[in-house]
Amino acid sequence: MVKLVSRGLVLAAVLVCSFASAQVPLIDGLGGTAGFGADCLGRNDDGSSREISLTSVFPTGIQFFDEVHTSMFVNTNGNITFSDDLASFTPEAFPVADRPMIAPFWADVDIRGTACAEPDGGTGFAGDCHNPTSNGVWWHLDTEEQRVIVTWDRVGYYNCNEDRDMSFQLVLTPAETSACGTGGDFDVEFRFNTCEWNTGDASGGMNGLAGEREACFIGICPINPLFPCMGGTCGGIAAQSGFDAGNERDFVEIMGSRTNEIHTILCTMSNVGEPGIWRFQIRSGVVVCPDAGEACDTGMMGVCGAGRTQCVGGGTECRPEVESSDERCDALDNDCDGMVDEGSLCAADEICDRGVCIGNCFEGGCPAGEVCSEATGRCVDEGCDGVECPEGERCRAGECVGACDGVTCPAGLSCRGGRCVDLCAGEACDDCTACVEGACVPRCDFEPCEAGQACADDGRCVDAGCESMTCPAGQACVGGACTDACAGAVCPMGEICQVGECVPAPMPDAGVPDSGPGPMMDAGGGTDAALPDAGVPDTGVDASRAVPRPDQGCGCRVPGAPSSAPSPLWLSALGVLLWRRRRR
Repeated sequence: MVKLVSRGLVLAAVLVCSFASAQVPLIDGLGGTAGFGADCLGRNDDGSSREISLTSVFPTGIQFFDEVHTSMFVNTNGNITFSDDLASFTPEAFPVADRPMIAPFWADVDIRGTACAEPDGGTGFAGDCHNPTSNGVWWHLDTEEQRVIVTWDRVGYYNCNEDRDMSFQLVLTPAETSACGTGGDFDVEFRFNTCEWNTGDASGGMNGLAGEREACFIGICPINPLFPCMGGTCGGIAAQSGFDAGNERDFVEIMGSRTNEIHTILCTMSNVGEPGIWRFQIRSGVVVCPDAGEACDTGMMGVCGAGRTQCVGGGTECRPEVESSDERCDALDNDCDGMVDEGSLCAADEICDRGVCIGNCFEGGCPAGEVCSEATGRCVDEGCDGVECPEGERCRAGECVGACDGVTCPAGLSCRGGRCVDLCAGEACDDCTACVEGACVPRCDFEPCEAGQACADDGRCVDAGCESMTCPAGQACVGGACTDACAGAVCPMGEICQVGECVPAPMPDAGVPDSGPGPMMDAGGGTDAALPDAGVPDTGVDASRAVPRPDQGCGCRVPGAPSSAPSPLWLSALGVLLWRRRRR
């Protein structure tokens, strides 16, 4: 393969140097003159090893995406491949329909040295190795420690440049002894010691750096005129780090890949809290993503703003914990349009005031716990007249409270953004993890449960006696018995609990026939003439209100107008390391 780089004018570099050193030691003591093993590549550019058997460490091979592999190829350009060798020096954006690849640092590595010596044997095959003291590529199959280690030590970049170095390693370890090890499962570690360049001259780089990409203007790069104009765009194509299945579909990429910051990111950041160290699990062929399930800001408005990271294709995306829904009178921006409590949300004779439907004072009287506002002539909670609360909060008994304050969701649900939602709805964890409160955690098959709990078939820890129980809809297993999931629930204001879910409450003054003076429905579906919730004191945040005396007239507070049930809710995972396929 011939690589040509043309520059009409050579001037002093105007680039800002960006060196990064993680000080992560490379694993050595493996033999050979450099300590990284006896097998290495000879001097070459874009060369590869011969096919290397993995069976001494992985007797049955490794499962990587949809295939099981028993051999690998070590490529000069910062990666290993499984079905064939790879000479490509400019990284293509994953996914690549070529061959399965694990790439700590796919870029244009050149190990010929400043003299641009002819390749040993012309190909860089293992038999041509002369064990250089630096600027070399080694591999070692450690049968005692059961690991495969590939090392790129102080390697330079094309064309025969050694003024900046990259030192990094790839370590593959069988997972039979890990928490969820099965045949073909393995762990991957990237170790970065020195990170000083990110691209070669033939990939549009200059002095080892890609620079910021920009559009060309009349064939010239306006910001960095020294960079070549390639395909209408200035700036080079920097290294890529991650995993590719070679099927145009499945891949995982470390953030910042193919940007001018990737070398700094690899040395100074981490997915395990140790700068320069990146660890991944491959389970049933799937790369488990490193940082899913973290709280994040989606950038959306209203209840859609709070989110969790979810692994998708090349990295993580921040997905909202609560989807948009019809607006309700609850001091929240439910439809995520930037406005709170807009529209006709209450009964005909009421208005939505600071998250609560309130009516006119009837002959100066209001229900217990409320007073008649002199300013508006409407009933408000005692102490709340004139109180203004921040967005997302409402005034109750003179204090501003959050949308989930005082809410006790039905069994199996959690309160988010004033809604009781299933945090695991739509979440698909891998074979090694189970979803618990929105996070993918190790299955209890491998992590023991706490006292009083047992491991269920789905991998979650449940109450002892519930591991084999299947309860009807609207019920949950507690202490080995199926019970009403609504028992003890206090739904968000304007909702009642039915069949294990909080749903909009009917409005007796908004077209729904009034059931008369009989007892009110409680949270569990039973009746209680004295309390709006079965056995649970009224906190003022659920759908019900105390019933006034007959001589007071209709002084009760009516819940919000009917709306459709909340749309299906979904979340991202945590755990630690969840990955999902991306389809283009």
